[in-house]
Amino acid sequence: QVQLVESGGGLVQAGDSLRLSCAASGRTFSGMGWFRQAPGKEREFVAGVRWLTGSTYYADSVKDRFTISRDNAKNTVSLQMNSLKPEDTAVYYCAAGKMGGTTSVEYKYWGQGTQVTVSS
Repeated sequence: QVQLVESGGGLVQAGDSLRLSCAASGRTFSGMGWFRQAPGKEREFVAGVRWLTGSTYYADSVKDRFTISRDNAKNTVSLQMNSLKPEDTAVYYCAAGKMGGTTSVEYKYWGQGTQVTVSS
């Protein structure tokens, strides 16, 4: 029933911006977020949002550069990424769960991911 579809990834240069979007279908969740995974690394929490209130929280590595938001009418969650760095290169995944949080186990549903590559 539940499907999460990411879009907006691409190849950019350091300092550029990208906006990722996640379209959710099937139901509404109280917690949604973005994770990323680079080759050879663990999946890393990036940002989360409480669906009903819009309150947000971020990993220290992206705070002040990334902004997560939700659009209730469109049932989408977005990640605005500014001042991108080569170390931001990863596959970015949209996630949804009943509780939310900063660890993968707290999310039940996942999108297929979208590649973000930042060149120097």
